[in-house]
Formats: sequence, C-alpha cells, structure tokens
Amino acid sequence: MGFAENLKQLPRISHLAAIQLLDRDGVVVGTIENKTGQTGSLSVYNHLGQIYGAITIEAAKKGLELYSEHTEDARLNPGKHPNIDRLLALAAGDSGLLRVKHLFATTIE
Repeated sequence: MGFAENLKQLPRISHLAAIQLLDRDGVVVGTIENKTGQTGSLSVYNHLGQIYGAITIEAAKKGLELYSEHTEDARLNPGKHPNIDRLLALAAGDSGLLRVKHLFATTIE
C-alpha cells in the first residue's frame, strides 16, 4: 500500500495539537504539529508511540514501511523529509530511542 492508503488505517489525530519527541534525558528534539504538511507524520508517529511505547529501532522500521514511497525519496534526498530522516537514523541504530509526548488540542467556549 502507498502512504495515503496507510494513513487511512491509522488512528485519528483530531484530538492532538502536536507531539513532542524527547531524547533519553527528556530534552525535546523535535515537534510535529497538527497542521498542513505535518498531519501525515503526526499520524505515523502517534501510531508508533501507541503501539511501541516509544520510537525504538523496531518502531522506526515500521514507520519507514508506513511512509511507503516517501521512504525511498527520503533516502535519495536527505533533508527533504526530516521526519523520515529521523526514522532512518533510528532504524540504523545511529541514535537511541525517542519518547512521544502528546500535546492535546483544547477548545475554549
């Protein structure tokens, strides 16, 4: 399946404003927001965090599968897809794991 089809299979993210990615020391090393151009990555990382508890080597490999055709484009064009680049580095064992911190959307009435 392609990326668009994979996204349809993932949990909804309308309740999220963003997720923060934290290293082992709790330092925020990345933020993925619920906005145009990032919603697909937010869906993938949210799903990985739910299933694996953190973005581990195994989670990163699954994420690369979910990104489908975009994974090869990221390999050929480093820097073009930073959220995929992060998973490529994790899957290669170049860094540790990342914890996922959910930032929930709120509404004020």
